[in-house]
Amino acid sequence: MIRFLLRRLAAAAVLFLIVLTLTFAAVTLAPGDPLAPTDPRIPPEQAERLRALYGLDQPLPVQYLRWLGAVALSWDWGQSYQTGRPAADLLLESLPPTLLLAGAALLAQYVLGIGLGLLAARRPNSWLDLGIRAASLLVYALPTFWVGLMAVLVLGVGLGLAPTGGMTSAAAFELGPLATVLDVLAHLWLPALVLGLSMAGDIARYTRTSLIEFQSTEAGRAARARGLSDTRILLVHGLSHAGPRLVQMAAVSAPLLLSGAIVAEAVFAWPGMGSTTLQAIQSRDVPVVLAATACGAVLVIAASLAADLLLARLDPRIVAE
Repeated sequence: MIRFLLRRLAAAAVLFLIVLTLTFAAVTLAPGDPLAPTDPRIPPEQAERLRALYGLDQPLPVQYLRWLGAVALSWDWGQSYQTGRPAADLLLESLPPTLLLAGAALLAQYVLGIGLGLLAARRPNSWLDLGIRAASLLVYALPTFWVGLMAVLVLGVGLGLAPTGGMTSAAAFELGPLATVLDVLAHLWLPALVLGLSMAGDIARYTRTSLIEFQSTEAGRAARARGLSDTRILLVHGLSHAGPRLVQMAAVSAPLLLSGAIVAEAVFAWPGMGSTTLQAIQSRDVPVVLAATACGAVLVIAASLAADLLLARLDPRIVAE
């Protein structure tokens, strides 16, 4: 198990370095000057002093090595061009809302996916089964941005079932801790549902297929021969059979949740890392963009590593390979 963990950690470190290098190249080689003065009254000498202050007057290889050395030695991601604050501090402030949204979306997609998969597997090829499969494909094909806008328009504005933006209401903190928590949940459920919908269809299709296959195996026939109900066969034995693959799908959904969080946070004005990254991209705030990409890579790699370890725990044959 230790060798398996060391191999995964080594692969994660190499992948992280590749992501950092490619992101640095893509951001720094993009057209335009991030420190170009927007006001014509600003003298060019001031812009040159800023370029020297941030090290942008050096050749790109020198900039890359200095940046990588600062990250590796002191975890210094540089200062924001727009605010002058450390880029790491800006992201640490916006990270908890993103983790809350992604965690709620992960919960929503598994509850919806497994629930719909169980319903479809109980009546294979019925109208309910066909409807669930068609709906899951449709939701998977629709862009998150459009689904979010329709959710805001119909559920938020039209029916008034949820706030249309933000993470909290202005007056929530004056009503006490419980009211604050309830207010956050009221703002959270709609963006989490929108973010988790697309992957929920994938989970529903896999759950349905796995449960139907299990019922035709020797273990499924033996459970039926013992007189167990269909519900218990599917819930207890069938989901145990599908468990390792469902855990693996959680690692696959992690990058989709993080990339989709940028869209969901923009639609719902959620104050998370996605909104911070989007603002940094629009203003060419290179240090914040690099730090945000690295933070996203760390979260994705950590989620994949956790899923690998949990999968190895569930299926010891993986460690032996």
